Amino acid sequence: MNGPAQPIRTLEKRFYLAPEIYRREQQGVLARTWQFACHASQVRNIGDYFSFFVAGENLFCLRGKDGKVRAFYNVCQHRAHELVSGMGSVRSIVCPYHAWTYELDGRLRGGPNLRSVPNLEISDIRLAEVRIEDFHGFLFVNLDRNAAPMNDWFPGVRDELLEFVPHVADLEPLEWIKVFEKCNWKLSVENYSECYHCTINHKTFATGVVEPKSYDIQPQGYCLRHTTRCQNLDRMSYTVDLEANSRAGEYSSWYLWPMFSFQVYPGNVLNTYHWRPTDHCGVDVVRGWYTVRGRDSTTIRRLAVQDRETTLEEDIHLVESVQRGLASRGYRPGPLVVDPSGGLNSEHSIRVLQQWMREGIEDSAENSEGVDSVARQHSAMEDPQSVPGTHN
Repeated sequence: MNGPAQPIRTLEKRFYLAPEIYRREQQGVLARTWQFACHASQVRNIGDYFSFFVAGENLFCLRGKDGKVRAFYNVCQHRAHELVSGMGSVRSIVCPYHAWTYELDGRLRGGPNLRSVPNLEISDIRLAEVRIEDFHGFLFVNLDRNAAPMNDWFPGVRDELLEFVPHVADLEPLEWIKVFEKCNWKLSVENYSECYHCTINHKTFATGVVEPKSYDIQPQGYCLRHTTRCQNLDRMSYTVDLEANSRAGEYSSWYLWPMFSFQVYPGNVLNTYHWRPTDHCGVDVVRGWYTVRGRDSTTIRRLAVQDRETTLEEDIHLVESVQRGLASRGYRPGPLVVDPSGGLNSEHSIRVLQQWMREGIEDSAENSEGVDSVARQHSAMEDPQSVPGTHN
């Protein structure tokens, strides 16, 4: 006869402290999930490029002459020099090392003295391409060629976001705010994925933006969906026009596993989070704020300042304290507060999130070679139950 169910415990400290765990994540889960690259407006014109890192890989997005945005590994196919840095615009991609030149679609055009090489077929050489998807103007990449499309990973999110922000196609970044947190990336996304701590630590957010008593978080595919109503209008920290949209009086967030979140403040104000780990104990957290065509807005600028000085600053101290505490000999994995009815004071969302984290580590251990590479075709025989959203 089975005894009473035991409390669900948090992840063991090694998940946050061990460099080896982070190395396995880079080879596995971080390389086989959809990761934010940039906004489409950052590569608006033909030849515009934007470089970034995912799972330790240097990549860049580039708009071709056909208007299509492609993503490439940022490495020359000659002797591996990096091709571009930062962001900018080019007529063609010229390697700084030996001036091998590529078309905007990744095909090699030529290079110094290549005609002297016997049997060299220039047409066979092209930059290594990466899968890319446009999600309402937000560009995501996945290093796994066999991964399912984003709609399979995050069912309903594309349509729901459009319902909350009907003008999302017209939005462009107004401001990016980046902060560095001295903690493992999983601690930062865990902190984002529960509001058990909100009324205690985020007074401005909990009294001037949302109504905490109606707050809940539920899984939706590999998305955690946050929902609540706005605070009483006389207590809001900014003006909200409830007539602007049927969803104007609501707050919603869609956290897309593992490192991106769309967040809609009351009044249909879109903002985002994305995470970029620097190593096993550091992560850059980037907040994006958006307006139509990127036009200036006093309200959005004030919200960005308010958020940076309150919620973001408060979270830095919380997650860095937890990172230090995990290293203590006095800590053992504690019980999660999982309320079957959900709600604000429950960590049921963390239970789900930590299961995804466990799956990611187990998958990377079983598939130590990680992501498919240019040199070989990655096997398509993974178990879809252990690899989120992957097709056989």
